[in-house]
Amino acid sequence: MIERSDTNVYSLGECTLPSPLRVPQFIGEGERVILDVEYGKVESAFARNGWAPSFENAGPRKMIYFNPVATRAAIVTCGGLCPGLNNVIRGLVMSLYYQYGVTSIYGIRYGYEGLIPSYGHEFLRLTPENVDELPAYGGSLLGSSRGDQDVVETVNTLEKNNISILFTIGGDGTLRGAQDIFNECRKRGLKIAVVGIPKTIDNDISFVDRTFGFETAVSEATRVLNAAHEEARGARNGIGLVKVMGRDSGFIAAYTSLASNVANYVLIPEVKFKLGGDDGLLAHLQARLVQKRHAVILVAEGAGQDFFEDRNEVDASGNKKYGDIGAYLRDEIRGYFEKINFHVNLKYIDPSYFIRSVPASADDAVYCIMLAQNAVHGAMAGKSGMVVGRWNSYFTFIPISMAVRQRKKVDPNGYLWSIVKGATGQQDFV
Repeated sequence: MIERSDTNVYSLGECTLPSPLRVPQFIGEGERVILDVEYGKVESAFARNGWAPSFENAGPRKMIYFNPVATRAAIVTCGGLCPGLNNVIRGLVMSLYYQYGVTSIYGIRYGYEGLIPSYGHEFLRLTPENVDELPAYGGSLLGSSRGDQDVVETVNTLEKNNISILFTIGGDGTLRGAQDIFNECRKRGLKIAVVGIPKTIDNDISFVDRTFGFETAVSEATRVLNAAHEEARGARNGIGLVKVMGRDSGFIAAYTSLASNVANYVLIPEVKFKLGGDDGLLAHLQARLVQKRHAVILVAEGAGQDFFEDRNEVDASGNKKYGDIGAYLRDEIRGYFEKINFHVNLKYIDPSYFIRSVPASADDAVYCIMLAQNAVHGAMAGKSGMVVGRWNSYFTFIPISMAVRQRKKVDPNGYLWSIVKGATGQQDFV
């Protein structure tokens, strides 16, 4: 249940300075983007409550909070690498510098570690000149890291360096860290804007229709899947098994299967499956090989975790460590067919680190600039504790607390999964 106050973005104070931007239209403070576009649901919400859930419309404001001359901005990238990180960094720097006249811009090295003095990471001065060619490269100019850092020390560093705005680029864990930083700043009464730009290759941030890097990941994964298909077709009883990223959400696997049209089986975290039995995956795979002589299986990294013992281990970010479903499936498939003396030629491909390290696609590159500019617009207007995203084709400001409330997932009973099943012809192996 969404309360009206849930979607309100915190403001540091009254905007009293005229914006230096020369744009044909500014966004009014009361402009909102409706959450649900279905007419019946909106109508019933207004009839029931007198309002319907909506987000603040992003974009430039006529009046701003921060004086550009005195503003000091910092940028940090956290978590795993993702296509588009350098594009966002460049977009932030260019917008701050050329649109608003902010010249004191700093890069935080190696994630939130860079805000803890004991690590010894110095700030990197960012200018249009040293970020100009960044989009040609994958990775992050600033480096990255995982893991929680002491929020008191973090805010001490921001305060000591007179940082006015902190842009945090990262996924669920990064945004939770940004929420803690925002809360500590409020507790101390510090006028520091904390603005998140959601980065997760898995596309699993709530109330954001697409995170940057996702489109590139699908494009690159499609190339790999097509190659696996050719490998499978080129051998008698060939099997192409490809694992893609997707810890808790199977969007990359789902979209890649639709983009390639060569996958016969798509396995995602949201849908359980079984291997054995007459109605299990292995028996169905055998029947397909008898009929078609080849098959392609696409699996998300978080699928089939019920096959592994719960080790209760977590990584540096506090995420539960998952079993390697790709290697597990590889071994189970080989073992099954060896046992029944059925020849197969299996090729297993895990392109995860290749995919996340490539430069952004053209579409993602454009999207990154739009996200970056809207993040700057919000920050300069004194918005804080918020994420910039896109919803129903509009860029929006969303409280971090809403964005991290729960992970966005593929609905096993929803439209997307039904399309995937229709395109692959697969059944539910349950």
